Amino acid sequence: MALRLGGALKELRIHLCQTSKQSEGVREFIKNNYVNIKKENPNFPILIRECSGIQPRVWARYERGAEKSTPLTNLSANDVLSAIKQLVK
Repeated sequence: MALRLGGALKELRIHLCQTSKQSEGVREFIKNNYVNIKKENPNFPILIRECSGIQPRVWARYERGAEKSTPLTNLSANDVLSAIKQLVK
């Protein structure tokens, strides 16, 4: 799986709950894909933030501090990857 990060995108932050059903796909995505994505983008900041009871969401920070976010509630690991790819574009 190739996911090149950079250009106008400056940072990704993934917020999730460690135990909730709504974050299950996000936890699976991190478990299965984080290491490979980080190997492909070793200097790109990818922040994982866990907080009990929070709704899962991915935040993308672009040039000049602009940010976009997408909810990840009840998404599968593949859907989480698709949501991140949309933010990368």
